[in-house]
Amino acid sequence: MAKSVPYKIYLTENELPRRWYNIRADMKEQPDPIINPGTGKPLTQEELSGLFCTELAAQEMNHTDAFIDIPKEVQAFYKMFRPSPVVRAYCLEKALGTPAHIYYKFEGSNTSGSHKLNSAAAQVYYAKKQGITHLATETGAGQWGTALSMACGFFDVDLKVYMVKVSAEQKPYRKAVMETFGANVIPSPSDTTEVGRKILQANPGTGGSLGCAISEAIETAMTTENCRYVLGSVLDHVVLHQSVIGLEAKAALEKYDIYPDIIIGCAGGGSNLGGLIVPFVRDKLTGKANPHIIAVEPASCPTMTRGRYAYDFGDLGGTTPLLKMYTLGAGFIPAANHAGGLRYHGMSPIVSKLYHDGLLDEARAVEQTKVFDAATLFAKHEGTLIAPESAHAVRVAIDEAIKCRETGEAKTILFGLSGTGYFDMAAYMDYRSGEMVDFVPSDEDLERGFASLPTV
Repeated sequence: MAKSVPYKIYLTENELPRRWYNIRADMKEQPDPIINPGTGKPLTQEELSGLFCTELAAQEMNHTDAFIDIPKEVQAFYKMFRPSPVVRAYCLEKALGTPAHIYYKFEGSNTSGSHKLNSAAAQVYYAKKQGITHLATETGAGQWGTALSMACGFFDVDLKVYMVKVSAEQKPYRKAVMETFGANVIPSPSDTTEVGRKILQANPGTGGSLGCAISEAIETAMTTENCRYVLGSVLDHVVLHQSVIGLEAKAALEKYDIYPDIIIGCAGGGSNLGGLIVPFVRDKLTGKANPHIIAVEPASCPTMTRGRYAYDFGDLGGTTPLLKMYTLGAGFIPAANHAGGLRYHGMSPIVSKLYHDGLLDEARAVEQTKVFDAATLFAKHEGTLIAPESAHAVRVAIDEAIKCRETGEAKTILFGLSGTGYFDMAAYMDYRSGEMVDFVPSDEDLERGFASLPTV
């Protein structure tokens, strides 16, 4: 172990990544192709360009270039909030009485409070460059919507955000921040789209889901002149942009000859987890190292731990192309827990393939009361109030550190702290008052979701 490791390890501005890392170029076996549900055949780049910006469609299909240049304009945007630090959790280690060395990559040091700005900046830049004047998207917990509103405000692009209704109700100030940057925010499902009206008719009291919101955003993008849809997670080009997280973390730790034994990330759609782990998975693929990688998801939405590896739609309305991924079925609507950003029925095709092939070693599902136990302990000893999503990674990092205490092993643990929780005070209040409850879907609940899987 290197000596004299500071609390916070930063890269210099000159050491910031100049290229994103595309893990598909190094994978021995590619994820299954995206399928056009209309033809049953692999989707072409031209077809995908009707929904996404042309450059994003090209990145989505790119499986040959290991590194892709970050445009200078995006690099300049990044410098407003990057580099982000790798932090040694000395105080948490002391509180746990563990010999483990705990590090976390902190992505919350921007107004959006999360890692989402890494991809938002890139996607809006490409839209602006193409001459696109309108964008439509969805947001769950609100981090993506906030980040995208910031990027659209900077590049002067109009934005409409469909925010999952239960999250909009739980986090009104998230909506206010998006609107401050100029976004039009609509709780979803809504009566502003045909698919939203159908969902409301079938489920009048629904709190919505990311699948609902995606359907509304896609309909808006397809029916609005000079508009494109942008997505904050799941797809390959989003994981590509988020690779700056892992590239920075790896480079910062290398300054002190540190390499993690265990890497942990929260898992919803897969962008934060994928961005953190892909440079380390490359080491697995090349035989350079073999860290143990753990994905952590909510027990209320157990996509990887209890889902099926199958082709599925990305949205409830069945309007997206078909993706091969771990899924609970697009028809699965999870309980209204507080980790809104993790309440998605499917997992990134890249992350799913890595898990299926054993390169992502383990997935764990945890209940939200245990997650908030960990979040509160972390806040008391590390001084940062973290997002419920990030707290899933903290929960398992603490569990692994306790194992080290019991075995006496001084393992090095790295986890992704993807965002802050300052807009999540309703959740913390529910936890403190004892009103927070755990929900774990039954096998029957899951079967209803699986029944919506398409035949491919």
